[in-house]
Amino acid sequence: MSSTVRLQPEALHRVGYGLYVVSSRRNEDSANGQIANALMQVSGEPMAVAVCLNKKNLTHEYVSASRLFAASILSEETPLPFIGKFGFKSGRDIDKLAGVETLTGVTGVPIVTQHATACLEVEVERELDVWTHTLFVGRVVGARVLNDARPMSYAFYHDVKRGVTPRSAPSYVPHQDKEEASVSKYKCIVCGYIYDPSAGDPDSGVAPGTAFEDLPDDWVCPVCGAGKSEFEKVEE
Repeated sequence: MSSTVRLQPEALHRVGYGLYVVSSRRNEDSANGQIANALMQVSGEPMAVAVCLNKKNLTHEYVSASRLFAASILSEETPLPFIGKFGFKSGRDIDKLAGVETLTGVTGVPIVTQHATACLEVEVERELDVWTHTLFVGRVVGARVLNDARPMSYAFYHDVKRGVTPRSAPSYVPHQDKEEASVSKYKCIVCGYIYDPSAGDPDSGVAPGTAFEDLPDDWVCPVCGAGKSEFEKVEE
């Protein structure tokens, strides 16, 4: 066996992650949230966690300014449209917290409780510039278990929910169409979501076995909300 290890970005898909909504605020009237997968505990005493956020994201701007963030640990039952709202839409265009169940904790940051199984509140004490992202490290000042639902792993999100990775995520790897190719599948040109007729879209009421052509005219991408006209057939 050759001792040379070639660079395969897909190997990073094997690294374990969770799926979280990270929220923050600029002031009492301005708050935002985004999907994040790179969150981890870094210390037990004091209890501390770190999260990695893209510098271009509005939530990054809010965390940098307020030095506060909350992390909501999403459950396996979380529907793709909910994840898509926080992962593929910008808080500069919509109020992502509108209509979402939240609570306010000790820091004043709105904490997303909808579809979450637990939540944390964090005061940022350190940060590290990591090229396109910033690693924010902070002390946990609030933590609560919300229910007994199973937390969603990033592998579950990809393999079971068939979710895709935003370009702004630290774990983003460009899709290789040749590996996904199928004459019966259609790809969203906005976010990369693949509609597979064999799986359907149960979260939107579309049964497995439904051909793309038979989807209702008002059906939209469950991840980013794009219409059917934004899909293209994946050819072999």
